[in-house]
Amino acid sequence: MNTWEIFTIIGTLAFALSGALVAFEEKYDLFGVYTLGFITAFGGGMIRNLVVGIPVSAFWAQTPLFLLTFALITLLVLLPSCYFQLWNRWGIFFDAVGLSAFAIQGAIFAQSANESIFAMMIAAVLTGVGGGMLRDVLAGRKPLVLHTDIYAGWALFAGLLIGIGFSHPIAQYVLFVLVICLRMLTVRYCWHLPRVSKNIA
Repeated sequence: MNTWEIFTIIGTLAFALSGALVAFEEKYDLFGVYTLGFITAFGGGMIRNLVVGIPVSAFWAQTPLFLLTFALITLLVLLPSCYFQLWNRWGIFFDAVGLSAFAIQGAIFAQSANESIFAMMIAAVLTGVGGGMLRDVLAGRKPLVLHTDIYAGWALFAGLLIGIGFSHPIAQYVLFVLVICLRMLTVRYCWHLPRVSKNIA
């Protein structure tokens, strides 16, 4: 199993957990839980594939990941409610893991296609934030990527480092942990980009 496949699995499962937890918070029904879990897990990859022109058939060739995601969400559904008194606080962490894993996976994907560093950065953002953005929209929440705290910026950062030479698996795993830490520090200390305030009549 290569690095790209490992990050794909990590990102898929982390975002599936994130999507399911948001569905629980919003008190969605069973269909809503599975829908939000799957869209969060696979949405970023779908958006990236559409942008770079990969055939839709490639998306449906992920049966093992579909089954793994289904099993994970089913396990969450079957767990007693008392577990989620502790688990709810992990929603942001799972989102950070998914963001980091998919940003790196997207950049590696573009790198393997011999694309430019700018393409790697764009692929990192699309793959890293796409699923979470779809999750937030379907849950009726303001997408994290549009908030004032730094979110997509860490995906760009991951794509940039992959583009300038972080090609060794060990370096990529270090980057994976680094992006998670940076995202969690962003939340903890409320780091944000400058706000744009205009008075429009």
